[in-house]
Amino acid sequence: MFQILKREEMAHGTIILNEIKAPQIAKKAKPGQFVILMANERGERIPLTMADVNKEKGTITIIYMIIGKSTKLFASLKVGDCYSDVVGPLGQPTHIEKKGTVVCVGGGTGTAVLHPITRGMYQAGNRVISIVGARNKDYIILEQEMEKVSHELKICTDDGSKGRHGFVTDELKEILESQEVAEVVAIGPVPMMNAVSNLTRNYHVQTTVSLNPIMIDGTGMCGGCRVKIGGETKFACIDGPEFDGHKVDFEGLWRRLQAYRLEEEKANRAYESEV
Repeated sequence: MFQILKREEMAHGTIILNEIKAPQIAKKAKPGQFVILMANERGERIPLTMADVNKEKGTITIIYMIIGKSTKLFASLKVGDCYSDVVGPLGQPTHIEKKGTVVCVGGGTGTAVLHPITRGMYQAGNRVISIVGARNKDYIILEQEMEKVSHELKICTDDGSKGRHGFVTDELKEILESQEVAEVVAIGPVPMMNAVSNLTRNYHVQTTVSLNPIMIDGTGMCGGCRVKIGGETKFACIDGPEFDGHKVDFEGLWRRLQAYRLEEEKANRAYESEV
């Protein structure tokens, strides 16, 4: 169970794709939902939103960036190896309906989360404009997959090595000023989602973001993933992970994500000294 059937390295090996055998999860999973994975029985619980689901094959696909100890441990797993545990599907699925022009904005590995949502919006009959951003061309992922489910695909890179030289918000602003947009879906680093939400607020455009604060049990019992939404406390694992970007307390979210930074660095150094 939870065997890795496919493993693909992207961005010079810093981003990993795993296709995992998980028939019961694949049977029920919907766009926007996530799973919690453990590499081994002593590993950390890591929440990752599914980048794809194949109900016929009984597989789910996750994409993650190698950053600390746990993701390095994930990356050590090869085809044929198994995750100790995969729990899901968790969280509320994306609300998808035909509403007009939808702009889907992805940053970094957030594009993996955005892909099934973009496909859902496209299949629902919306006109989909996708904007994918990264630090440089090597970090652009799922370009062909996003192009297939978009009427237009815009690429932005910080260094100008591919597409537009600039940020996703530069491209988004031009779109908002030139046509009517029913909804913007933005998924990526917290600063990017914050910037997109600040921009769309000025145009009164509905904006959905996907939050990934600290999650442990995924059932709302531990309270580790609590976030402030419109002044109210919500739990990303059961109330989200998607919320109205105009109501998110991004400053508080950022502090929560940084809460264990020193401990994470210490664990990372200890792991590197062992391998």
